[in-house]
Amino acid sequence: MSVLERTRTGLREMPSNAAWLVSRIVKPAGAIGGAAAGARDEGRKVTAVVVDAAPVGDSVEIRARRARDAAGRAQEAEERAVEAARESKALADRARAVSERGRARLKEVDLETSRHVKQRVAEAQKEAEELVRRERQDAEADANERREEVEEEVKNEMSETEGAAEESRQRAEELVEDAAQALAEARRLADEAAEAARSAAEEANRQAQQLQNEAKQRASDAEARVEAAEELRERAAATAKQTARELDREGTDGLDTYKKAELVDLAASIGIEKRTDMTKDELVEAITQAARRRAKGGARS
Repeated sequence: MSVLERTRTGLREMPSNAAWLVSRIVKPAGAIGGAAAGARDEGRKVTAVVVDAAPVGDSVEIRARRARDAAGRAQEAEERAVEAARESKALADRARAVSERGRARLKEVDLETSRHVKQRVAEAQKEAEELVRRERQDAEADANERREEVEEEVKNEMSETEGAAEESRQRAEELVEDAAQALAEARRLADEAAEAARSAAEEANRQAQQLQNEAKQRASDAEARVEAAEELRERAAATAKQTARELDREGTDGLDTYKKAELVDLAASIGIEKRTDMTKDELVEAITQAARRRAKGGARS
């Protein structure tokens, strides 16, 4: 049975004037008790007070005073319950605000850490690109430096080869001039021999004729030697050009396949001196230089 029902039962058992007085006092308390249904202890006290107000022994006035006191205590209990509810709501609101602030803070931290990670990744990529750029520049500088060194070496080798070819050409011209002088000397000797043969006695006619024939043979041999020398010069120049072209195309690797005897013969064809005393590598070097000198001399002539 609820507090209100028990109060109404007690009032029905009271005299009419006492019931009216108590009802005026208890009615607000009943409303207050309904608003603070959670304060059951205070409700039980109010019930006890109302029951005590029944006409058993005390006067109606005393019991009415007791009912008013009970109603006051019930109102205080309701006020405490309302205050507790307000505090509970305030705490709940505060907890919700703290939770929302926490979620907002977590979201802010997530954004901040994401920006920080992206920034560090971008900085790392930038540093890597800068490192690659510097390495590329260093590699290109080294390559250019190496190329300049090789160009200088090639230029020096070409200059030396051209000088050797020029010397070989001059030497061939000197040999041709010496052969021409020898031919002139042979012809002079032949004329002298012929003159001596004509002026010799008849007894020496046969010997003079023989001498004349020998002189002519010597002249013929001398002319043959001159022609051979000229042919040798032309052949040496052609060989030098061919060898120079092969060397330009294949380098010295082509001569490395020759045997030493073949290199000696090739050196002889282009007029290299002391060839028999050279090693195979020296012969390759000498033939290379001589061939390039002669090729250059032939191109100029």
